[in-house]
Amino acid sequence: MSGISATTAWTDLPCALGPPAASGLLRAATADFQVFEELGYSPDGAGEHLFVRVRKEGWNTPDVARWLAGALQIPQKAITWAGLKDRHAVTEQWFGIHAAGQALELPEPPPGLTWIATLRHGKKLRVGALRGNRFRLVLRDVQGHSADIHRRLLQIARVGVPNYFGAQRFGINGRNLERAAALFAGRRERDRTKRGLYLSAARSFLFNQVLAHRVSAGNWNHGLPGDLMTFTDSHSLFMADDNTAGDARLPRLDIHPTGPLPGEGGKPPSGDVATLEQQVLAGYPEFVGGLARCGLRGERRALRVPVAGLSWRALDGSAWELGFELPAGSYATAVLRELGQFPDARDQARSST
Repeated sequence: MSGISATTAWTDLPCALGPPAASGLLRAATADFQVFEELGYSPDGAGEHLFVRVRKEGWNTPDVARWLAGALQIPQKAITWAGLKDRHAVTEQWFGIHAAGQALELPEPPPGLTWIATLRHGKKLRVGALRGNRFRLVLRDVQGHSADIHRRLLQIARVGVPNYFGAQRFGINGRNLERAAALFAGRRERDRTKRGLYLSAARSFLFNQVLAHRVSAGNWNHGLPGDLMTFTDSHSLFMADDNTAGDARLPRLDIHPTGPLPGEGGKPPSGDVATLEQQVLAGYPEFVGGLARCGLRGERRALRVPVAGLSWRALDGSAWELGFELPAGSYATAVLRELGQFPDARDQARSST
């Protein structure tokens, strides 16, 4: 598994704004990391699905679903969610409960859970059916020049950040990558959820490597001839040509170049962009071939992500509070790494045990 590790997957990736000098600590307390799910639509108030907005701390998403199923005495498969949320954070998200012909009454929530709202809706809540997430983060023990941090924040608000997959995608110390390599080498994994995690880690690693090359070349946010471009508000693709570099939608953050999520088939870029991607991916034949053999279809992901509603303020002492919104599938840590080195206190505690 030469060249594939947690370091190459995340730590060593280049920053678009240059090496940052600031440092500090992320998630010194659970309340320092808050995530608020945004569906992008409102439940319509009628229908056979009961949507419950839950505020949680110390619970992950599947655990909440299991508790609800047991408390309501319904099958767990009747409960769905749009996105997974971490237990080591304060989060708000929607759960969908299939309750056709039933007047469900929610029980008193256990410690760590609060029912925020309940609304009926005519359609099932499906995985991925969300606009994005709002984040409220507090960074502690921040060291560095305030002027540089301000400059970087202004730049991030203007141009966005590289849409890297975050370190959590790769597991503790990159273990999901190790298990993906074992899977491609012939090891069987009967647990479908774990198998999916390992395959996703492998694809995410390859995407990050292509994006890293574009960041190093300074064209991660350009529309090069042959690039497959996508839109901020849809997954449609179109091929960039010689005129795309001057397209006013690029600086408005309405369109973005894409990179590969390798698999079998899928629409490829052309020209020099295709050559670059092939050269990068050629360094990881086990992963590229393994993903195709496992039946994953090739897809594309935006190389750039806009950071909407970015706000910040200095708190008492050496703490900073940040607020922003990202589309579904993008990582808050991809924003933070452009500001400085902010290791997660949770990971530090885990590695010391």
